[in-house]
Amino acid sequence: MKKYFVTGIDTDSGKTVASAILVEKLKADYWKPIQAGEPTDSDTIRSLVSTERVIHPEGIVLNAPMSPHAAAKLENIDLRADQLEVPATENNLIIEGAGGLLVPINDEEFVINLAKQFDTEVILVSRNYLGSINHTMLSIAYLKDNGFKIAGIIFNDIPNPETERFILQHSKLRCLGRIEPLSAINPTTIQSQLKNINL
Repeated sequence: MKKYFVTGIDTDSGKTVASAILVEKLKADYWKPIQAGEPTDSDTIRSLVSTERVIHPEGIVLNAPMSPHAAAKLENIDLRADQLEVPATENNLIIEGAGGLLVPINDEEFVINLAKQFDTEVILVSRNYLGSINHTMLSIAYLKDNGFKIAGIIFNDIPNPETERFILQHSKLRCLGRIEPLSAINPTTIQSQLKNINL
């Protein structure tokens, strides 16, 4: 069984779409440890993948669509990483983070800490936009400097060969694939991207 923690360079990098593609590619289970706001990413994944895929219940669901530390405070919840446990499965497991790497769980812990706690490899999703080189390289530097295991990077949306070349050259990370721009997000378009992922 392989466990992967999917995170992104920002909130809108495309983690959920990438997670759906990875769930189908690896015939994996899916789990969202921390969900803040609705609709839930688990519901989105459920609508995009095959019915035989297992979507595990979220570790915790917070009502407000904001940073987990802020949403938890609104509900007077003392949210800590050690409250969350990986669901039991003998299958491959895709774990989707919330927001980017350094989204806070509380005043001391970040969402990316869960990747190390769960002993997973990290898959970083980078969406091509002006400034994405900086955001991607800073994310990679943080992961490397703090001893995370990195499976590789997935580039999402409009291709930018020069940006991707620079990031791969300087990071020395493996490119796990490229998600093409999608005119719609549905089970058919998710299936169309499986050929572009190498994992």
